[in-house]
Amino acid sequence: MCYYGTHLYTGKIMDSDNIMQSLLDKEYNSEDKFLKPDFNSRSGREFLAFYLHAKFKQLMAFDKKQSAPMFIDMNPQFANNFSRRLITNPKKHFLIGITGESASGKSTICKTIKTVISEFAMPVSILSTDNYFNDISELIEKHGSFDKLIESGYDIDAPSSFQLNILRQDLIDLSEGIDIKAPSYMPNGTGISIPKSLPVESKKIIIVEGIATMFDEVRDVFDIKLYVEADKEIRKKRFMIRACEERNQTPENALQQWNYLETSGGNYVKNNRSLSDFVLNGNSDLKYFSQILEYLYTVTNNFQ
Repeated sequence: MCYYGTHLYTGKIMDSDNIMQSLLDKEYNSEDKFLKPDFNSRSGREFLAFYLHAKFKQLMAFDKKQSAPMFIDMNPQFANNFSRRLITNPKKHFLIGITGESASGKSTICKTIKTVISEFAMPVSILSTDNYFNDISELIEKHGSFDKLIESGYDIDAPSSFQLNILRQDLIDLSEGIDIKAPSYMPNGTGISIPKSLPVESKKIIIVEGIATMFDEVRDVFDIKLYVEADKEIRKKRFMIRACEERNQTPENALQQWNYLETSGGNYVKNNRSLSDFVLNGNSDLKYFSQILEYLYTVTNNFQ
């Protein structure tokens, strides 16, 4: 086995790579293309919504046949909801929320989406909900350390531990084309949050990653909600390697943190699976996922 970033691979090369590439080549080389509609008109947007709906059904049918499909589950209402949003509110910037349990692969998938989108010169911004943790510096000072605060029962991953009112307003502003300055939470054990210190541009596509993306207070703001799922043992292995090798934690401290995250994941993250638009396979091949994103971009822009 080998590691790529925080993503675990088995070393097996999927046949879907070549098959997906053939689908891309077919789209690129096809001479049977529609004339590009006027997307500024409602009829043009209605055509695009219908066209994307048909293409996406083809993609999902293809993905289901793979040995390691990327799409584990899908909200059956997504296509209709997304089409309605595309038709009625075309100027709104796209907000994509990505969540999942610790070490599920959500950060890696987030980076892959950003990389692929950037390769096509499409404007994209990234925001982490971890920036919206409450300032707990006084609590840490009172208890003596961050670890002692957690041991006292403070639940760092609970919705009440986030500045969700600020997150919601920032997301609304970004969706309306307004640049923001997000808070910045210091991940150095001090628990300090610096308000309005992280500039985030409102680009056409905004990807937001973290467990807070599907909390009740903010979930409805997102246009696309992704839940990343991976096997528990793979997640644990990823987490322990990241904690010990990248963050210099002792195995004992890393295991203690993992046990806490498993509990908080069960309390605050897993229940959001059924509320997402797509459940993505965090064990799947990133090359295959990149090709899926390229295919979606291609069918959206490949008109005469």
